[in-house]
Amino acid sequence: MKTPRSGDLGFRLVTGAFAVALLAIVAGIGVELYRESVLSIHEFGFKFWITDVWDPVSGQFGARPFIWGTLYSSILALLIAAPISLGIATYLSELCPPLLRQPLIFLTELLAAIPSIVYGLWGIFVLVPLVRKIELLTPASWRQLPLFSGPPIGLGMLSAALILAVMITPFISSLAREVLKQVPRTQREAAYALGATRWEAIRVALAYGRTGIVGAVMLGLGRALGETMAVTMVIGNTPKASWSLFAPQYTMSAVIANEFTEATDKLHLHALIEIGLVLFVITLVVNALSRLLIWSMNRRTVSKSRPK
Repeated sequence: MKTPRSGDLGFRLVTGAFAVALLAIVAGIGVELYRESVLSIHEFGFKFWITDVWDPVSGQFGARPFIWGTLYSSILALLIAAPISLGIATYLSELCPPLLRQPLIFLTELLAAIPSIVYGLWGIFVLVPLVRKIELLTPASWRQLPLFSGPPIGLGMLSAALILAVMITPFISSLAREVLKQVPRTQREAAYALGATRWEAIRVALAYGRTGIVGAVMLGLGRALGETMAVTMVIGNTPKASWSLFAPQYTMSAVIANEFTEATDKLHLHALIEIGLVLFVITLVVNALSRLLIWSMNRRTVSKSRPK
């Protein structure tokens, strides 16, 4: 029986230590956030999650408008960005002429590298005026609906969702393109051999890589949940939960960025840190649900491939 070499054992121990260190960092972040927000947790309890009032002067704090704004803007952005990203990835991997493929890939990856503050400036000077024009052109009958109510100022949930969609599109499309590149050529060749059209062969490739594509979309959602500067500059920063696309709203990361340096009261500071804890928990839950979704998809795929 062969014994592992000392070099192999050392490498295993070092890489294992890195993995343990990563878990320790995540746990340490959670513990520190809890410890620094304990005053707010003891003062408000679970009501902090479901209360709408945010009044530092009177010492009343509730995170529901910020939780709502974060989830609403991120989900809207994902609904916009996911089909566009999948279209970009499909075109670059399946349909794009070789002469254009590398320049387009470079431009896509360049968009992913642009700092969020630059996106925020673009949002203020380009996107917000465009959204304001859309709001002004909205029929009066539509503006009576809860989804389109609110002042036509351009700053609001629609601007935040659009700028988030622009920011996460290159991220999702790059990951989805890499997934499609890993689909074996035999999958497409088998589809063509059965008389499939090009579109049907692409559908086969998309179905084969659907697990990785779902993972890319969920990573894009995690990116959107934590975005701060660009959203802060265009969402309007009003702590009021609303279904309206035109109404100014607020996100968790935005309120922390805006008020943290001005929080002189200890309870106010602890409430802001608790919002960070809430965002941390939501991010972990979203990632756990995405892993569960991917696991269930893999399980269904394996069960279908087994002979009956």
